[in-house]
Amino acid sequence: MTEQQKRALAQTKISRQQQIVSLLRDQEVVSQAQLARLLAEEGTEVTQATLSRDLVELQAEKVRGAHGTLVYRVPPDGGSPRSERTLGESELLQARLPRLAEGLLVSAEASGNLVVVRTPPGAAQYLASALDRSVLPDMIGTVAGDDTVLLVARDPSGGDRLAARLLDIADGRREDPEPALPDPTLPSGITPA
Repeated sequence: MTEQQKRALAQTKISRQQQIVSLLRDQEVVSQAQLARLLAEEGTEVTQATLSRDLVELQAEKVRGAHGTLVYRVPPDGGSPRSERTLGESELLQARLPRLAEGLLVSAEASGNLVVVRTPPGAAQYLASALDRSVLPDMIGTVAGDDTVLLVARDPSGGDRLAARLLDIADGRREDPEPALPDPTLPSGITPA
């Protein structure tokens, strides 16, 4: 990597964590000090405390490397599937989502079962990852670009409800918005918008 490329690399948490994942997958890193040196060689200066937090967020763990030494590794998918999580993990992820949503969610607009979420540049994949790891039963999944996340609601008309819930989470209200009450004049199972 040239000096110009190193400087051009955005010094965001997301880019730093992507560098960490790349380094841990490509090399046998045995200590945080070694990882900090490797990052510095790529133009990213980081404190030990920040590096430690990044490793926790990336779910890095020490495992036996090819030569028998303990090395850092990250899961290939960035985390365990929802069905394998313990209650404690779910609670931690649910506590993390409001903090991230408050800082990263700029807007949320729905259409049918889709929600378009806007974030600051470079933050969409980070927020999408937190949403995917959270336990939102009314959401199937996300697709992220640079500053936009597309969420798919489970219910064919659940986009509005999901968008409202995300905005509530970002505003510090963790509960679901009030569900619409059934209208007795409508066929069974249909609620007003």
